[in-house]
Amino acid sequence: MSMEMTFLGTGAAFPSPARGAPALVLRREGECWLFDCGEGTQTQLMRSHLRAGRITKIFITHLHGDHFFGLPGLLCTLSLQGSPDPNKPPVDIYGPLGLRDFIWQSLELSHSQLLFPFAVHELVPTRDQCPAEEFRDFSCWGREGGCARGPKGRTLCLGPGQSSYLLEEDEQLVLRAFRLFHRIPSFGFVLEEKPRPGKLNVQKLKDLG
Repeated sequence: MSMEMTFLGTGAAFPSPARGAPALVLRREGECWLFDCGEGTQTQLMRSHLRAGRITKIFITHLHGDHFFGLPGLLCTLSLQGSPDPNKPPVDIYGPLGLRDFIWQSLELSHSQLLFPFAVHELVPTRDQCPAEEFRDFSCWGREGGCARGPKGRTLCLGPGQSSYLLEEDEQLVLRAFRLFHRIPSFGFVLEEKPRPGKLNVQKLKDLG
């Protein structure tokens, strides 16, 4: 499996003209996976060799603004650059609980209509991921009558005895999220390539002794 990493921004909360807010892209097999989306990410994409239209997954580590304030603008730009296609697979967005309502509110207030499908998969944090006084319970945000508003997607909880959240799995890889301790609940993401059994030519081994 070939992979290529491109850092679009490493400036954290203090971006500069030479260093954008946090964002990086993992490119594999023609797809681009975006990790964090600080302000100016779409501009940084234009300066790179990457094509924004190839983004199929977006991962947000935590809900500090320098890591996700660029997301609504990027989604709108992707929509403007594309054409309506009901058969196109949705762009999957992963992030902490509360992200779905943020995206929905941003698009609603700006009267933005995206021309492509997307799904927001929220990770439910645990209280030990941040100082007790900083923890906020967003489980009821954006819910009317118990139903979540906005885009579709899964809500992923950590089960008893589990240390990570299983996001996706296919024949080649396993994608997981795990908890990090920060001032607010944060998550790291692990992309693990599955072992690939080799092939032995038994007869040739025998011939070679």
